Amino acid sequence: MPTKTIIKPAKSPAAVGPYNHGVRIGDLLFCAGQIPINPADGNLIAGDIKAQTERVLENVKAILDDQQLTFANVVKSTVFLTNLADFAGMNEVYAKYFTHDFPARSTIQVAALPKGANVEIEVVAHF
Repeated sequence: MPTKTIIKPAKSPAAVGPYNHGVRIGDLLFCAGQIPINPADGNLIAGDIKAQTERVLENVKAILDDQQLTFANVVKSTVFLTNLADFAGMNEVYAKYFTHDFPARSTIQVAALPKGANVEIEVVAHF
């Protein structure tokens, strides 16, 4: 049976609850949903959906970097938006990080996200 390894990248913002940034099992890395928290001060960043999506994906990137992975290793992503009207803005930024061989993706509108965030993204990556 593969060993479960807990991932806590030093460059990531502190977790907002009782969870880990990632869990590796076998050749898969399961990343917890990331919200637009500034790792320097732990606060939610100000800005529109594009600014928030950029920060979220930089937080995802910190987890991937920690494991020597890139966005090309991501096989599945889930995007949570508090307003589906923000889909185009989120998608514009998302496309800058996932440039080819896009992962499978689901996008879901939710009533609310932690700390009042407008977007949260979680990913599963393959080694």
